[in-house]
Parts: sequence; structure tokens; C-alpha cells
Amino acid sequence: MNPNKRNVLKLLLTLFVLTLNFSSCKKEQSVSTGWEYNNPRNGGFEVVPYREQETGPGLVLIEGGTFTMGRVEQDVMYDWNNIPRRMTVSSFYMDQTEVRNIDYLEYLYWLGRVFSADYPEIIKKSLPDTLVWRRRNAYNEPFIELYLRHPSYREYPVVGVSWQQATDYCIWRTDRVNEYILLREGILNMNTDQINEDNFNTDAYLAGQYEGSIKDNLKNLNPSGEGTRIVRMEDGILLPRYRLPTEAEWEYAAIGLVGNTIFENITERRLYPWNGHVMRNSEFQFMGDFMANFVRGRGDHMGTAGRLNDNADVTAPVTSYWPNDYGLYNMAGNVSEWVMDVYRPLSLEDVEEFRSFRGNVFKTQERNEEGELIEKDSLGRVIWRDVSQEESRTRRNYKYADNRSYLDGDQASSLGYNQGPSDKVESTSSSWVYDYSVTSLINDRARVFKGGSWRDRAYWLVPGTRRFLDQDQSTDYIGFRCAMIRVGSPVGF
Repeated sequence: MNPNKRNVLKLLLTLFVLTLNFSSCKKEQSVSTGWEYNNPRNGGFEVVPYREQETGPGLVLIEGGTFTMGRVEQDVMYDWNNIPRRMTVSSFYMDQTEVRNIDYLEYLYWLGRVFSADYPEIIKKSLPDTLVWRRRNAYNEPFIELYLRHPSYREYPVVGVSWQQATDYCIWRTDRVNEYILLREGILNMNTDQINEDNFNTDAYLAGQYEGSIKDNLKNLNPSGEGTRIVRMEDGILLPRYRLPTEAEWEYAAIGLVGNTIFENITERRLYPWNGHVMRNSEFQFMGDFMANFVRGRGDHMGTAGRLNDNADVTAPVTSYWPNDYGLYNMAGNVSEWVMDVYRPLSLEDVEEFRSFRGNVFKTQERNEEGELIEKDSLGRVIWRDVSQEESRTRRNYKYADNRSYLDGDQASSLGYNQGPSDKVESTSSSWVYDYSVTSLINDRARVFKGGSWRDRAYWLVPGTRRFLDQDQSTDYIGFRCAMIRVGSPVGF
């Protein structure tokens, strides 16, 4: 190459590199004020690099959308509690499988390691009720001793867990996942000696009340503050809360319409989480195999020896059978699953069309008159309380904290609306309409569970069916899986 041309190319390359360096040194600016972000010389307002929400352990993304929620076949129970209605569900994350025995044993082990010395009642309160396996005229004693703890059952779904216990597990899982993230990012030191209130809690950490071992905080760009700071929600490092899915979310995820739509047209309205109206696989290599774990008929829980129809006598491992189009296993059969909602027969007439849910009890963190957080409770958790009527006096979107009975069970929906509340019944209590233990088993503690189980006939495998049980009771056929809100784009980038 001509030496002159080579020199010109070198000069152009040098100018290009200098231009890139200059542009990279220039800080991002606010389009509304012109001030630079992340500049401690002008105040240090921080805007961290961020792309999208991290997918938490065990979760898969459920892309949201609209669907017809409720009955899709004859209401053979004549409950009229699942009237079809068009709903919209936001995108969210959901466990790919039911929570396993090994997952729950990890939870119990952690509770024992941290709280057994001074708070043994915490462990006792969290133990699954293994006696749910007993039947008066059946020999199920081996399940009582072995199902939860024997390694042969470690991949099977945990049962005997109440709605309240499942909710507590979700709270614990949130803290353990966020603690792991802060360890991974080099923020915290590993601490295997946590005991009593000295344990990681996400709310306490964000409130600046976590007193654990800090390895390396983030650099603080605020010139009037300290040199380092804790992780904030604005940093996008910590994950939102694990929780139970709402009834609408669970039903939407179970149907899995993402797999049979062309543009906005649904090619086949599903009865089960798979196409078709039969319980057997229609693909050639799996022809005739059952798609789920359920009772085929009276006395037939598993089929004939040599060709077991669902290969399970009770529950089956959580990755058995075929996942639906979202990649979720056992959204029909195996175990029924708890959801967040409080049960009402006519919820579909009352709830919102977007992100429908019944069961809100609005809470706020306990603070003193100066707005400072009250000290943590004995377990190291931030104290939450119901919002007072005085605090919501000027609000238009709600007037009181407990809205479980709103429009169905409160005073306004009762026959005695003009009589006023009695001394024994609060105006928000469901006792105005549902005479619990006398004419119904419905109150504000009745929680919905969805889907069929290993004890059920095929009817209950339809995602639109719904049943309920008191939130402190449990059975040998109800389990659960966790969910998490999807923040930002519904489809990801």
C-alpha cells in the first residue's frame, strides 16, 4: 500500500477512536432539565444502566393478554360460581412446577437453623400437616411418615400446606433470593450464623435497618451524603416479591393460549391446558398416554399393571407429563393449587376487568410521628399495619383497608343495609351476607384453590373450575406454586 495512503488511514482511525472516547466520556443528560446524570458535582442524581427484570430462580415468563375467564363447559356442580367474562392479565412470572418437598424441606431447615433456639413455635407453625393422608377406611400411614421427608419423594409436590403456610413460604423465598443476589453482587458477606432477628429481610434492608455483615456498598454520588450507600429499589438489583398467583393469573397461565393463536385469532378454544377435548396424547410416539395425573373412573387411580395409565398412584414428580405452551408442568392434575383470592360465588361479576383480584387488605409500614420506621419485630421483619380510615379519608379509590368483602359481603351488599351494623358485626364483615357455619362456609378466610388433582375426576382439570377452603386448613391433594409480577415491558427486550 502507498505509504501516504497508510498514513491517512492511521490518521482517520486515530480521529475515530478519539471521537468515540470523547462521546463515551460525556455523561447522559436529563431531557427535561439538561442536567447530567451520575455527576456528583451537580448533585449526583443517579440513573443506573438497566435493561430488564432478572428472571428469578424457578420462574418462567407468562406473557399477559386478554382471555375469557370462567366456565367453558357444562356446570355439572350447578354452583354458578365461574360465569364466563372477558379479563386482561398483565405479564408475570410463575413457577415452572409446583413447590417440591425438597424445596419446603429447605425452608424448614432454614427456619430451624435460625429460630429453633428461641422461637420453636415458628417451626411448628410452618410444618405441613402430614396427617391429611389418613382415611378412616384406608391404610395411608406410610405416607404420613415418608412422603415429606424420604428422598424418593423429594421431587414430588408438597401437600398438607395451608394457604397461610404457602404465603409465609413466599415471604421467606423473597428474602432468600434477594439475599443471594446481594451476595452474588458482592454487597453482603456470607453469614451462616444468622439467628433470631439477625437475618436478612428485604424490607428491613431497603429501610436501612439491616444490621448484617456488609462487604462492599455501592458508591454514593450524593455530595452531601456518605461515601457509600446500600442498594435501593431504583438500582434494579433486587427482585419484587414472590407471592401466590391470583385466580385470574393462574387460570390464564393454565390455559396457555399463547400456543394456539395466529395474530389475534384463537385457533381453538381450549377445555384443558392442551388442545382437544380428550385426556390422552394424540401424538404418534406418545399415542394414548395420559396428559395428566387424575382419577379415570371409580377405583381407577393408576391403571392396570404393565400399562399404568398415568404412572402415579398418588402424586407424581413435578416434571411429569407434558408442559403447556408456557412451559408450565401439571397445570391440570397432580395437585390442586392455592391462589391468593378470597372466595365469593359471584366474584366474576364484581372484580375489575384488568388484573382482577378479590382479597385486598391495604397496609402500610409502621412509622412514628416523624415518619421514621418503628423498630423491627422479634423475627427481624418490618412491621406492617392496616391503613386507617383517617389516612384514607380523602382518597377516592378506597375508603378503608379491608376490602375482602367489598360489593359481596359488606353492609352495602346485605339485605340489612338500611338497618345499620350491629354491635357484633363490623360494616366490612362478610357475616352481613354469608352466615358462616350456619347457612354457608364462606367468610373472609375462605381461599380459592384451582385445578384438578390426583384425587379428582377429569371435570376439575378444566382451569375455569374453582373451589375453596379455609386458609388455615390443608389436604393431601392441594399444593401451590409461586408467582412474581413482571416489571416493565410485558414481552421483554
